[in-house]
Amino acid sequence: MNKGLIFLGVLLVIGIGIFFAYRNSYNTAVSLQETVQQKWGDVGADYQRRADLVPQLVATVKGAADNERTILTQVTNARAGFGTATTPEQVEALSKQVNSAINVVLEAYPEIRSTANFGTLQAQLEGTENRIAVSRKNYNEAVMEYNSHVRGFFNKMFLNSAEFPVKDMFKEDSTAAVAPKVSF
Repeated sequence: MNKGLIFLGVLLVIGIGIFFAYRNSYNTAVSLQETVQQKWGDVGADYQRRADLVPQLVATVKGAADNERTILTQVTNARAGFGTATTPEQVEALSKQVNSAINVVLEAYPEIRSTANFGTLQAQLEGTENRIAVSRKNYNEAVMEYNSHVRGFFNKMFLNSAEFPVKDMFKEDSTAAVAPKVSF
């Protein structure tokens, strides 16, 4: 009878061990699965940031560049008129026009800002693309950790593959090799 109780105790210990191994495996798989979903959400959030930010930046830079182009064209045209002026009154009028245009430029634009705006746009584009790259990398790392867990030898026995399917790494579009065009 003593041997029967020992055998029953051993079976109970083995059963409890299997239960805790299953519980640990299941809880870890759930946690890793949630991490994969969160990391994919981060990729989507960075895509949305790019979709929201880039058109606004491009429009701002284009607007500033167009405004500066208009002002500088007016100054250039007024200065070019000196060559065609034939009377002192025409020269006086052109001088006032040039001075007025130059004052507008100096007051509104003490320095030409288009170059700085283009630099800011470039930095924002680079930063946005870097964020997306980091999010994709983090997603792939989470997928690797999750897949390693659910495909492990003992976990294959404990986990339902329908509930915990193997996840795919990030896959780029077929057009991803072509850089997007930013036109002005």
